[in-house]
Amino acid sequence: MLLQIAVLLLLTGVASAADRPIPADRLLVRDVAHPSGPKLRFAASAVPALAPGALDDPRVTGATLEIAGTGSGDGATGIIPLPPSLWTALGSPTAPSGYEFVDPARSFGMKRVVVRMGTPGNLLIVGGTTALPYAIDQAQSAIDVRLTVGDDVYCARLASPSSSAHRVVATDAPAPAQCAPRAVRCGNRVVEAGEDCDDGNDASGDGCSPACELTDPAAVCAGVPSAFGDEIATQLVTDQLDSPTFVTAPPLDPRRLFVTEQEGRIRVIRDGVLLATPFLAIEDEVLCCVERGLLSVAFHPDYAQNRRFFVYYNDNRARLVIARYEASAADPDRADPASKRVLLRIPHPGFANHNGGQLAFGPDGYLYAGPGDGGGGGDPGENAQAPDSLLGKLLRIDVDVEGEPYRAVPADNPDPGAGAGAKLGLIWASGLRNPWRFGFDRATGDLYVADVGQNATEEIDFQPASSAGGENYGWDFFEGSSCFEPEPPSQSCPDPSAFVFPVLEYGRGDGCSITGGYVYRGCALPDLHGTYFYSDFCSSFVRTFRGVTGGVAQNREDRSADLEPAGSRTLDNVVSFGEDARGELYVVDRDGELYRIVPASP
Repeated sequence: MLLQIAVLLLLTGVASAADRPIPADRLLVRDVAHPSGPKLRFAASAVPALAPGALDDPRVTGATLEIAGTGSGDGATGIIPLPPSLWTALGSPTAPSGYEFVDPARSFGMKRVVVRMGTPGNLLIVGGTTALPYAIDQAQSAIDVRLTVGDDVYCARLASPSSSAHRVVATDAPAPAQCAPRAVRCGNRVVEAGEDCDDGNDASGDGCSPACELTDPAAVCAGVPSAFGDEIATQLVTDQLDSPTFVTAPPLDPRRLFVTEQEGRIRVIRDGVLLATPFLAIEDEVLCCVERGLLSVAFHPDYAQNRRFFVYYNDNRARLVIARYEASAADPDRADPASKRVLLRIPHPGFANHNGGQLAFGPDGYLYAGPGDGGGGGDPGENAQAPDSLLGKLLRIDVDVEGEPYRAVPADNPDPGAGAGAKLGLIWASGLRNPWRFGFDRATGDLYVADVGQNATEEIDFQPASSAGGENYGWDFFEGSSCFEPEPPSQSCPDPSAFVFPVLEYGRGDGCSITGGYVYRGCALPDLHGTYFYSDFCSSFVRTFRGVTGGVAQNREDRSADLEPAGSRTLDNVVSFGEDARGELYVVDRDGELYRIVPASP
């Protein structure tokens, strides 16, 4: 929502703003790499432009702040939104003497802004949390400070600043003759509205184009501010979704998110704004609800060129369907319904549960899918262990096929020559009950699979990137690492050495339906790299572990308190996690909320 406010202010306020040049007493900026930590302080006294009655009410209009060096490669904050809800009046609420902005979350690096009207008035800006994006890697040229309130831009320019390692100071600057026009900031090493990346140069071929467009994943973090430490919080993206089930993004597209809604829609969130028109709407083809519906979407690794994406849903005969579509060539925010090609239909028994639902491309370029075991209690069809059933399996599919059936069996699958029209050759692993979310580690290629338990145990299974497939994760001989069938006291389960057991499991005291997540590899929290997030639909905790040693998850932590949403909101039923193009993580709440995991402010 704050990003939406910033965009609106940029479009409706800055473009038509009037110049209000002001003098400046002092500017101090320390960036996040400074030994004493980040800090920002700007002071301006004796400001004639802040005469009584001259200032628009920021409680109504909001405001934006930007601090930027004017030289090539200088630091810049980008446009920092100061939304109306965080402003209060000084003095009388009806006849204020000024206004004060305070952001308790300090989400954008700011702490406090105080604007006092008088003859003359004064301005104080205090900030400097780990979210402050200003980077001081070189001596700075003149520095512009721009505070935009309503239709007015209060601007100062501080020439001849003094710079040292990761610190810049400037003092005693007269008011400029006029405010310099806000230039396009591509090249200032800060990703701003309309940019995919910003590496501070105009070179081609380095992953971030001279127009600040992302051309290679290697540059996905260029210009994205990062925070030290692993302290985290949640930031609401939207609360206007209808029974969301999954969120993801195409490669090389850091400005959009795509959310599946269970009834059969894919929604687009572009630059933080939920678009009214769905990307794809196939409600007439989707059987909903309980555990059925539109359950996930995956974008082809070469989506930027071929516009292909894949969906997983129950059709009106309850079958599990994997279908391919293409985005419209005319409108990237709309899919072309006529492009539909069905790759696979898997008959599902008459139970509403255990449909699985995940699609994901592996680092090998193949599409992985996780059908459930067909539902009911205890896998009554014995599908998970049956070599002639696709249910209860992990599938690996070559989707780069132009003609029917629009799929092929990868030659290095465990049994590529299996029968039934080669469908059985798609089986990559077996012995799964209801894999509810799996994800590949973007750095290592390791695979983490969360499998929902029966009555006693929830589990996370692990497959290293070196795997040649063929793992059997045990269901329904085993639930977790315990013998399930035949039931005790016979304890006559097969030899455990033939199976791969969970790296983590927990019982009904902690939850009843695991929701798998991802290993964090994003830009904002580098100290969190390698940390796997997961939750439970029933208890909605958020827990993590980092690394697997000897078949056991290591460094376990409960991050539920850290990620409790602000205000009266709560995580009620965590139905999924998701990654954007940069690897930042999102939490999908069943009641329509989508949260982003962000650095916590000190």
